[in-house]
Amino acid sequence: MNKNLFKNPFFLTFLTSFVSLLLVLAIIAGLVWRYRAEVFSYFAKEYLAEQKAEKDKIQTDKLNEVTLNEKVGVENLVEKIIEKEPVLDQQAQVVNAVKKTKEAVVSIIIIKEIPKYEAYVDPNVQANPFGNLFPGFNFNIPQYRQNGTEKKEVGGGSGFFVTSDGLIVTNKHVVAQNDVEYTVYTNDGKKHTATVVARDPVLDIALIKVSGFGFTSLAIGDSDTLETTGDNTGKTELLDHVIQTDAAINPGNSGGPLLNLKGEVVGVNVAIAQGSQSIGFALPINSVKSAIESVKKTGKIVRPYLGVRYVAIDATMKEKNQLSVDYGVLVKGGASADELAVIPGSPANKAGIVENDIILSINGVKLNEDNNLSSIIRQKKIGDTVTLRVLSKGFEKNVSVTLEAAKDN
Repeated sequence: MNKNLFKNPFFLTFLTSFVSLLLVLAIIAGLVWRYRAEVFSYFAKEYLAEQKAEKDKIQTDKLNEVTLNEKVGVENLVEKIIEKEPVLDQQAQVVNAVKKTKEAVVSIIIIKEIPKYEAYVDPNVQANPFGNLFPGFNFNIPQYRQNGTEKKEVGGGSGFFVTSDGLIVTNKHVVAQNDVEYTVYTNDGKKHTATVVARDPVLDIALIKVSGFGFTSLAIGDSDTLETTGDNTGKTELLDHVIQTDAAINPGNSGGPLLNLKGEVVGVNVAIAQGSQSIGFALPINSVKSAIESVKKTGKIVRPYLGVRYVAIDATMKEKNQLSVDYGVLVKGGASADELAVIPGSPANKAGIVENDIILSINGVKLNEDNNLSSIIRQKKIGDTVTLRVLSKGFEKNVSVTLEAAKDN
């Protein structure tokens, strides 16, 4: 070998690079051999994953092809099954009832003009918040003043159409204010200006009206046919002429309809018992029907009234208050001074009924848990004369009372 070759700088550079490469390859080969099991496992897993992904893709493409080819046929089959098979599942009945009635249920928004305030700086008003700690540290304090008014939402509730020309039932407390605007939003997102037609002087219901025609209205059911239940199965219970239900009731859907599985309205949601396990109350629709019919005929709610405030008597109340009877109603004022036992100028007042009298019966019907005084009066007509059996100062007597129209409050 030519010794001068090792003196050639280019050859030395090549030789050094070649030897370095061999060393690197030797090290890599050693590492691969040292970790040959791990390397094999890694590439095996990658290979299997790639095969699985390809197989899944083929299966997905086949499924998509079947779906595209048979989608219309499957949908038609489902529709035919729904048409032919009776709906037996309660959940399906609930869904169907909601679908059938949702167009008739509305949201009611209360809008009010409220003061609008703005901040400004008065150069003559200065103060030092640090006091003597940093004397002379005075600066202007922002002041606030009213700058006109602005419309804002201040509340709301729900309601439902009872006629196709825009008559809506809701709670009286939802539309109790006079100095506000009421806007009704229908299920299609449209909004309508509403006016209050009538507020019931007895029950917590009111009727409002929007302009238009062709609205979907709810079918009126029969609340007297509701089954009584005392369990937690989600049914309803009729308690002294209010319906107890576990349907969710909150300030947003107060005034909305309580429906049966046929999609008929059987009650008007009123309130939820605070602190209870989602227990709410609704007014039976049978107590509301007369108000609806009255508005349809006269444009206002006209109800007969007796004009007394009372407490129902039972065995517990008899014992606690040392009364001589365990039935009837005790004519008694409310907690505040303006909640009088007998309304001045009312039919009861004209007939001589006074506080602490006990009304035992009306037209021979004994007043007890099955026969409520106010519900019996609501079934009468204005001008009807009823006979009350009254226990007054230890003596029983018959009192004739001619019913008059209740004042709209």
